[in-house]
Amino acid sequence: MSTRFDVDAVLIDLDGTLLDTVADLAAATNAMLVEFGRSPLALATVAAYVGKGAGVLVHRALGGGLDARVAPAEFEPAMAAFMHHYERENGLRATPYDGAMAGLEAMRANGLALACVTNKPQRFADALLARCGMAQYFQLVVGGDALERRKPDPLPMHHAAKQLGVPPDRCLAIGDSLNDALAARAAGMPVLAVPYGYNEGRDVRELDVDGIVASLAEAAGCITDRRAG
Repeated sequence: MSTRFDVDAVLIDLDGTLLDTVADLAAATNAMLVEFGRSPLALATVAAYVGKGAGVLVHRALGGGLDARVAPAEFEPAMAAFMHHYERENGLRATPYDGAMAGLEAMRANGLALACVTNKPQRFADALLARCGMAQYFQLVVGGDALERRKPDPLPMHHAAKQLGVPPDRCLAIGDSLNDALAARAAGMPVLAVPYGYNEGRDVRELDVDGIVASLAEAAGCITDRRAG
């Protein structure tokens, strides 16, 4: 990719961008479904349901579709069960995507401020990054329940930029989904997408982004070297 980004910070999504977590999410989702007398879902189905946070995943799993919403009487106990099961499953099967660790190393070596901005609940995001050896790279982790609104709202992106002391237009966002693209655009940030994550079955080439990179290592190579000169 020939485009270069002159930025001071990078805001990176978690599930589907840094780590392949769908096996953990599927295990927790299916444990919840079985607990309530429902049939488990295929891994590919759960992958298509991921991207807008745990609550939306539970609604979709119970309702059987991307637009599904179930009544509070059904959702609330199921959500509690999912959270219970995910506490156990979180990080057991998660693996870094190719180039993820190398990309983080390169970004840190370049003196960039790094934040992980995710719709995953804060306690799960913190635990997952720690278990997978990535927590050390981030000055800040913003979970999906840390603020009043989450992606695609720009609030988490603006919050991360403010906490890092970097203007939004000097932050590069990297994600795998429509949520990430919308949040970054609304926050006034350039944004890159990776093609391997969870975008609800949609092609990332349809997203309004500044480019698509094969890995975080490639993304790191698109950032101006702050050490030059």
